[in-house]
Amino acid sequence: MGTARIPVAGGQDDARPLSGDKAQRIIEAMRESVARKGLAGATFDQVAREAGVSRGLLHYYFGTKEQLLVQAVRRDAELRLQSLEARLEPAKSGDDFVALMAQDLQEALAEDPDFTVLIFELFTLARRNEYVASEFAALLRSTRETVSAMLEGAQKRGAVKLAAPAECVTDVLFSVADGFALRMLGDPERDFSQSVAVAVGVVRPLLGGS
Repeated sequence: MGTARIPVAGGQDDARPLSGDKAQRIIEAMRESVARKGLAGATFDQVAREAGVSRGLLHYYFGTKEQLLVQAVRRDAELRLQSLEARLEPAKSGDDFVALMAQDLQEALAEDPDFTVLIFELFTLARRNEYVASEFAALLRSTRETVSAMLEGAQKRGAVKLAAPAECVTDVLFSVADGFALRMLGDPERDFSQSVAVAVGVVRPLLGGS
C-alpha cells in the first residue's frame, strides 16, 4: 500500500510517514474497537494490542484517540465513495440512480453496520471537540462535493434530470439515508423494506425519475 501520511497531534501541517501495513492495522483495530465499545471504551492499549504495535507508536503518529478515529472514518468514507461511484456508473435513469443508492444503503447496513456506527460516534464527538467538528465538517463537505459531481456528470450524459442544484439533491439523498440508517440500526428486527420503497418514491423525482 505504500506509505501513509498521518497528521501529528497538535500540528495540522506536519505529517510523519507510516508504513501502509501498520497504518492499515492500526486504523482497522480502532474502527472495530470504537464500533464495539464507543470512543470512551476504546483505549490505546487495546488498539495497540489488536494492531500488533506499541502503544507509544499510536501516540507518536496519531496523538489522540480523536485523531485516530477521524483517520478511520476518513479512510472508510473514501473507500465507500469509490464503491458507490462504481455502482452508479451503469445507471441510465433517475430511477436507476435512486434504486441503486437505496440498495447500497441496505447492503452497507447489513454487511458492515460498524461504519455507520463510527459516523454517528464522530458526529456526537464533534459536538464537544473543535478538532473533530472541523474534520467532520470537512468530511461532509468532501462527500457532498464528490456525489454532486457524480450527479452533474450523469446529467451531462443524459442519465438524470436534476430538479434542483446537484448539491441540494445530494443533501436530501444523504439526509434520507442517514435517517434510515439510524432507525435501522436502532430497530434491527423490523423490516424496513416498505418504508424504503416509500422513500424511493419520494426522492425519485429529484433525479427526473418517474
